[in-house]
Amino acid sequence: MTAMAGREAMMAHILAWGNGYAEKVYNGYGDIIEIWPISPDRVTAVDIRDGNLVYDIRVGNETKTLPRERILHVPGLGFDGLVGYSVIAMARKSIGLGMALETFGSLYFGQGTHPGVIVSHPGTLNADSHKTLKKMLTETYSGLGKSHRLMILEDGMKLEKIGIPPNDSQFLESRQFQIPEVARWFNIPPHKLKDLTKSSFNNIEAEQMSFVMDSILPWLVRLEQNYAMQLLSPVEQKQNIYFKHIVEGLLRANSKDRAEYYKLMIGSGIMTPNEVREKEDFNPSEDPLADELFMPTGLIPLSKFEDYLAKNTEKQTEPKEITEETENGVVKSNLKLLQSRN
Repeated sequence: MTAMAGREAMMAHILAWGNGYAEKVYNGYGDIIEIWPISPDRVTAVDIRDGNLVYDIRVGNETKTLPRERILHVPGLGFDGLVGYSVIAMARKSIGLGMALETFGSLYFGQGTHPGVIVSHPGTLNADSHKTLKKMLTETYSGLGKSHRLMILEDGMKLEKIGIPPNDSQFLESRQFQIPEVARWFNIPPHKLKDLTKSSFNNIEAEQMSFVMDSILPWLVRLEQNYAMQLLSPVEQKQNIYFKHIVEGLLRANSKDRAEYYKLMIGSGIMTPNEVREKEDFNPSEDPLADELFMPTGLIPLSKFEDYLAKNTEKQTEPKEITEETENGVVKSNLKLLQSRN
């Protein structure tokens, strides 16, 4: 699978099961060359034995025990740091309520006839008559496309409705509550689940930034720290190699705001033009000045700032030129004119 598919599968395992597992495969030099995802339902135990962390994994009818060095394990929220809680298990009551509403809704509207009716007959029906009457009512009036038809009753039969109207049972309101409930458990804004009832063009950008800062970043930090601890060798850790997710693209504002921001960063000597081009996914400029930091005064490169100061200091100490218009209308500008008058 691709790296995207592997990371997506592990993240789905962490969110649904509370733990993401994968087997690490090493080559003869001790480098990790493969990572194989492991379904969490196959991990039967995570335990400390003889001072070592081990994993019991069911493979067919056998159980294999692998040490921590062979397993990449990213746990979710947990109390011991070894095994994370399953969000689905912790939220099973509120999520189960939503599933019950789905089942109720499918049965409620799937029958077609206004639900919960009783057809009473003044006499006593034998088995054949009962079967015939039931078949007639079902075939004629049952089903979504046959609702609201005119119903004709014979022999003094009466129809009594006992169902609860959707408005009375607050069915629609209960269904609308499902999305915020699920979003609350997974710490995401409702608009990410396509619930735009309380979103607008004015606040959607702020909600997007809140989603990145409050929902995504905590998971990215968890992944980065586990990757650094479990995938990097001691030599690589000493070389200050680390994992880092780039999220600037998710925090991008509109073009006008980005242009104002970059202008301020370049004009303050904080970012170079090539750094700005990199953030905008442009190729770097080959101009050497594109890698320079500029000062606010005339956007002068820092490397040439001393020359600029020296040149301006010399100009201030030199005598000023004097211009004079002659009889022929020619403007002369030199210092000797002033000296000859003196």
